[in-house]
Amino acid sequence: MESNLNRMINQTLRHPLSGQLSKYTNVMKGWQFRWFTVDSKTGYLSYYLCDSSAVGDDIAPSPHVLANTPRGQVQLAGAVVYPSDEDSRTFSIACASGDTMKLRASDARARQEWVDGLRAVVESHTQAMDISNSSPLPARELLAASDALVAARQALFLTEQCNASLARAIENIDCASFSPTDPDLLLLKAISTASTQCLHQCLGLLQRHQEINQPQLEEVTPPSISLALQ
Repeated sequence: MESNLNRMINQTLRHPLSGQLSKYTNVMKGWQFRWFTVDSKTGYLSYYLCDSSAVGDDIAPSPHVLANTPRGQVQLAGAVVYPSDEDSRTFSIACASGDTMKLRASDARARQEWVDGLRAVVESHTQAMDISNSSPLPARELLAASDALVAARQALFLTEQCNASLARAIENIDCASFSPTDPDLLLLKAISTASTQCLHQCLGLLQRHQEINQPQLEEVTPPSISLALQ
């Protein structure tokens, strides 16, 4: 019987995942429409600038835009995809490189489709990377290391959820003794966020260590501008 993972991967291969999403841009302090595409064979998520006339209509950019170099591109192998607690449309992708993309779909159903599809691609390419990665470790220890990375990604997902819940609780606090601007609460919120980011970086380092001497599926020139600025 076909597993849920294989079913999602086959579905993504037959119907490539693509569409318009809002991407949070730190420089602009807001959301910008981008057109996203997922290559299930290589495991890359790419995004492009949207035509101004197509913004909000979920219409693909013109062919000449898609033929150009993507505005940004990330490898999904080793990434963590998790929905946000702040609303029913937002989700994030924590890449093995340490970058995090915050995205927003048009509605809850679209978000679930993106999260499920991206997770299937992530799991597929992470497993392929684990299998193809040469290692001097015995098979049993190699399997244990791979299982540990999977467990670490799951734990990081839960940590992200707890961090978001804490931030939301502080922002919505209604108590005579405390306010959302209380210095101790702000410090707690900052430490929680910084700790979560540190865990992301640690997981990224572990993932990079596992990728050493691994042949690349495709040579891609990384963009010179940070993903958060695009």
